[in-house]
Amino acid sequence: MMRKVNLAIIITILVLMILISIPLCIFFGSVSIPLNETMHIFASKLSLTELSEEIKLGRVHILWNLRFPRVLLAIIVGGGLAVTGVAIQALTKSPLANPYILGVSSGASTAATIVLLLGLNIFGTYSLALSAFGGAFLALVLVYSISIVRGRTSSVRLLLSGIAVSMVLSALTNFIVILAPRSESIRTALFWMMGGLGYARWDTIFLPACVAISGAILIYTLSRTLNSLSLGDETAVVLGVNVHKTRKRLLLIVSVIAGTLVAISGSIGFVGLVIPHITRFIFGSDHKIVTPVSFLLGALFLMWMDVIARTLLSPQEIPIGILTSLCGGPFFIYLLRNKSEVKEG
Repeated sequence: MMRKVNLAIIITILVLMILISIPLCIFFGSVSIPLNETMHIFASKLSLTELSEEIKLGRVHILWNLRFPRVLLAIIVGGGLAVTGVAIQALTKSPLANPYILGVSSGASTAATIVLLLGLNIFGTYSLALSAFGGAFLALVLVYSISIVRGRTSSVRLLLSGIAVSMVLSALTNFIVILAPRSESIRTALFWMMGGLGYARWDTIFLPACVAISGAILIYTLSRTLNSLSLGDETAVVLGVNVHKTRKRLLLIVSVIAGTLVAISGSIGFVGLVIPHITRFIFGSDHKIVTPVSFLLGALFLMWMDVIARTLLSPQEIPIGILTSLCGGPFFIYLLRNKSEVKEG
């Protein structure tokens, strides 16, 4: 009972932090808008007060139609990527595993870049999301298949396979970009490949929100199974887990989440590595706690990373994937050098 109360308190605190951060994150940007005016516009849109006639409609558009959807997308993408990291680390029993390292993001990026640059809109507005999902799923299956030797795999082989596949797919993506017919398309693809939330609009965040939230709920329902998998395949089988079936289910869930998020935000690395580790370090390894807390921490992390990306070199915007890599790269090196944490599965 105490654990449930503590979890409720933790989630309440994190949700409050996110709610407080939303108007603050909306406030920051290349166009300077006073905080009191920002709060007034925000309150008027929520029908809490009447919009003053003195406020320019251009500022209302910037805050409500550009920045607010962007902040919401940061919550969706940050939370979704963090949860996929939780699932992949439990699946592989490796503290270094995440969608970026295991080629999921690279696979989604390659497939989506092909659709983006060649204009293959076979499925209309959903072409980018479907292609990114397909690329993510195929990349993850390929990595997992390569890592299997004599019917078994290990975290080391899985990581090396992921790095190799990621390098090949990244090279393929760069080759496709070079062959792109228009310079404008190349610039768009390059910025998108490095990650960004600039394409967030009210009509584009509904699908990733549904996928990320429903995927996080599915992973949470598998918390007990993830706890068993973390102990090793043999222990999981003894505890009644169908390891083969569970792996397939997790591969599908992770691919759907990662592919959909990459389709809207590009490749944003290391969120799925850093956030689950911070959560486990503070709150323990029980996935009933790790999964929801990682989602909320990931959302909070990416919200403020996006603020830095928008304001550090304002009015020029830094691709958010660069900032997350600058944070995640040293963390990855730390894990590699910490022999007590990195063990062959």
